[in-house]
Amino acid sequence: MESKMMEKMKNAVAWFEIPVNNLDRAKRFYEGILDIELIDMDLGDEFKMSMFPVVPGGVSGAICKHKEYYKPSKEGTLVYLNAEPNLQSVLDRVINFGGKVLQEKTPISDEYGFMAILQDTEGNRIALHSSK
Repeated sequence: MESKMMEKMKNAVAWFEIPVNNLDRAKRFYEGILDIELIDMDLGDEFKMSMFPVVPGGVSGAICKHKEYYKPSKEGTLVYLNAEPNLQSVLDRVINFGGKVLQEKTPISDEYGFMAILQDTEGNRIALHSSK
């Protein structure tokens, strides 16, 4: 039974949403530090999101704004964003785009690479991960 479950579940995470108060500011932050382009989605007057790019079959998420459902926080679940090939280059851009570095690049292990923790422009605590 356990092997069938693992066959069905390629990744533990299927989707994530990062709450924001100011979608434009948060979008500039994430696009700037990760050197990517987020894809805007307008889901009505109150609900807006910008989606992280994803390859077919990959896992992605979005930054999301809705006055009732999303509240940025430094507490709670910690999302690790992919900062390959070397998270230091991403970390070096955090301050210039309005964020704060909470934990510098730190080795996890030879097998699992490196991590760092930042605070985004909205007050969320976000982690970065890379193999180098």
